[in-house]
Amino acid sequence: MKVDFWQLSYDPAEKVCALIAERVLDSGERLLVVSADAEQREAISKSLWKSSPTSFLANGEAGSAGADRQPVLLSDTPDAANNASHVIFADGQFRETAGFDRTFLLFNEDTLEQARATWRSLDGKDELERSYFRQENGKWVKVA
Repeated sequence: MKVDFWQLSYDPAEKVCALIAERVLDSGERLLVVSADAEQREAISKSLWKSSPTSFLANGEAGSAGADRQPVLLSDTPDAANNASHVIFADGQFRETAGFDRTFLLFNEDTLEQARATWRSLDGKDELERSYFRQENGKWVKVA
């Protein structure tokens, strides 16, 4: 499993979620976006619907009708009713999961220490690949 740490310094979580979602869907996979904050999930949903002037990224909230068919599912728990292979923790809180090919932890200054602790806690785990990304001059760059 891959665990990617994305440090938010310029773009808000909702914009980064749309960027990642587009890439995941383009690869033919499904995505789960997790946040304990209902307002953040709503902002992410709006960002996905407005991701580009010529397209949108269909999404829905866990627990709603048709949640299992959503290409992008938003939830407050890491239970992927849509059989997602990728998960984004948009609120900076890492959760132990199983069954995902790739996990994205988005964090900012407020959750930086938690992200560092999570990085250390994953050190040496078998079959786990960690990466760290940050924005430089408006572009996302893999640092570690």
